[in-house]
Amino acid sequence: MVRESKAIIVEGNIGAGKSTFLRLINDLLDVQVVYEPHEQWQNVGGENLLDSFYKDSNRWAYTFQSYAFITRIMAQEQADKTTTTPLQILERSVYSDRYCFAKNAFEMGTMTSLEWKLYKDWWAWFVTHYTKKPSGFIYLQTPPEVCYKRLLKRARSEESAVPLNYLSSLHDKHENWLIHKQGVDDYIANVPVLILDCTQDFEDNPELCKKYAQQIVDFFAFDCNLDLPIHKDLSLTL
Repeated sequence: MVRESKAIIVEGNIGAGKSTFLRLINDLLDVQVVYEPHEQWQNVGGENLLDSFYKDSNRWAYTFQSYAFITRIMAQEQADKTTTTPLQILERSVYSDRYCFAKNAFEMGTMTSLEWKLYKDWWAWFVTHYTKKPSGFIYLQTPPEVCYKRLLKRARSEESAVPLNYLSSLHDKHENWLIHKQGVDDYIANVPVLILDCTQDFEDNPELCKKYAQQIVDFFAFDCNLDLPIHKDLSLTL
């Protein structure tokens, strides 16, 4: 078991292509992928909290956003106990929870000022005591209009009521955090970020996949100072 594995976090809007990207990562590297615990959000004692949030965000924003970051930390802790690889790739993080989704809920008025203060207090305590600083972020930069088309195509029941303006607002939050570093704590502001343009669907585009793969390898090696456990020849991959 590897006790001190490093963490790279894949960030992006809803519909940015994170699941496809993580499959690509798994094909290239001997790493442990830690997915979002969305199944927990969909089944809390038999009730679907994610669906409740999308249907009535005024009622459920604070509850869902709090549960989201806590279960994310729980998933990370469980992964740390079982990992046998020196590198973990996480699907989103407590930082996008805080700087994108919860902040957006507050600014849209679905989380009250008091709830926002409570959330930030809880979040800061848990992050300080139960998380490790990531070695880098990979930002799947995707126009909200493209995300919306992908969201409609995959047709997940909970997302049926998600409007384009919600995705546009989340896009702005990701840009402000990962690119412009606006309102970001110094602790996380200096973590390197690899930005990949995911406007095109790369799943059925081998050349684009190879291009991204090489960018990822270079990012890990030069920006994050990580000795990669690559197990495939990139010239043969995809």
